[in-house]
Formats: sequence, C-alpha cells, structure tokens
Amino acid sequence: MKTARRALVVSGVLIMGYAVGGALTDTAVRAGVLVFLVAVLIAHDVLLLPLAIAAGALISRIVPPGLRSPVRVAAVISLAVTVVAVPLVLGRGRVPDNPSLLPLDYGRGLLVVYALIGTTTAVAVVVRRRRRRPHGDRDDPGSGSASRSGSVDPR
Repeated sequence: MKTARRALVVSGVLIMGYAVGGALTDTAVRAGVLVFLVAVLIAHDVLLLPLAIAAGALISRIVPPGLRSPVRVAAVISLAVTVVAVPLVLGRGRVPDNPSLLPLDYGRGLLVVYALIGTTTAVAVVVRRRRRRPHGDRDDPGSGSASRSGSVDPR
C-alpha cells in the first residue's frame, strides 16, 4: 500500500509540475490566467479550507460518533455542488435578449440536489444503525432464544 501511495504522489507531482511548466512557458497563456489560478489557490487556503475544518469540528461536536462519516460526506458534497451552482443560481451570464442562455430554474434544481443528498445521507445513517444494532435487540417481541426454543437453562 505504501508503494502504491508513493507512486501516486510522485505521479501527481510530476503531472502538476508539467502543467505549471507548460503554463509558464506557453505564450498563449496570459498573465490574467495565472493571476486567477493564484487567486483560486489563495481563496481555497484562506476561505474554503478553514470553513471545511470548522464544519468538521462542528459535526464532531453535534453528530454521534458512528454517524459522522455520512454527515461529513454529505457536507463536502453539498459544498462542492454549491460552489459549482452559485453562478447559475445568481444568473451570471444571463442576458434578456437571449432566453436560451441559462434557461432553467437553477435555484430549484439546487434545492432538489440538496434534497437528494439529504435523503441519501438519511438512508446511509439508517443502514449503519441497523447494521450496528445487535441481533437480539430487535423490536420483535419474543426474539430471545430462550423464549423461542422453550429450553430451560440446565444450571
């Protein structure tokens, strides 16, 4: 496993180095693109990363330990969907003389996606709880082995 992880890290660093080297030496790439990429990197490290850490800490305080993973996954997916959908919801690029640009109700679509994420998370939580519950702890009355078999403990 360590060898595979190291190979992936090395290949990722090489690919990123190739991309950065290509961007710096290509004359078609304007300085504005590089400024934008640096701004995205800074925004990620200054804004998104601290928010994600704070959300993870809040989830750790509020959600029971066995259910934290599905809730954290749902939070990360919701954040990613929000980042992608916000320009569409705000209507950036929509012009009155061309109704074919951004023709849908993207706010409603975002709410539908949130509902799907919430529903999937709820199902995952229910499945986890059912798998963790001991077999003798079901809601079925008379599920104990002694009452079903009718045998008496010989001690």
